[in-house]
Amino acid sequence: MSFKLYQHAPDFKLSSVQGEEFHFSEDLKGNNHWYLFVYFRGSWCPVCMSELDEFQNTLSYFEEHDIKFAAITHESKDSLEKMVSEHDFTFPILMDENLEFLSNYQVHYHDEHAPYEDHGTHGEPAYFLTDEQGRVLYQQRQTSPFGRPHPDEIRKIIKYIRENMK
Repeated sequence: MSFKLYQHAPDFKLSSVQGEEFHFSEDLKGNNHWYLFVYFRGSWCPVCMSELDEFQNTLSYFEEHDIKFAAITHESKDSLEKMVSEHDFTFPILMDENLEFLSNYQVHYHDEHAPYEDHGTHGEPAYFLTDEQGRVLYQQRQTSPFGRPHPDEIRKIIKYIRENMK
């Protein structure tokens, strides 16, 4: 199941690896930013790390277009701190320790009931773009690590949506 486009995305409050707290509804107040949230499997996932490296390399695009970017996962803070250090990520990495974002945003969870073995339990990649009022403009949820949109495709999607907004 997914959200209807233009439906308000669920509110959430998560801590970042960098030690700050991000509260979606509070951050919306007085801002004209769009938001791109990317849920990733974990620092152990080479496909995820390649993707996040690409987002880091093109972060200026999102900044120039008033889009706040954040990556979200449920992995431990220690592992994520090491990942941030090794990859020099400057965007927020939000920790979904209690799987609240995963549940509220209906991110696919690969658990012990999954039909195939894949690095134990974890959330699969998911993408959510919202406008400055928190309404969903784009969403995609994966059930495996492959088939996700490349950051170039995300930028094309953003451009398309901006050019065709009613």
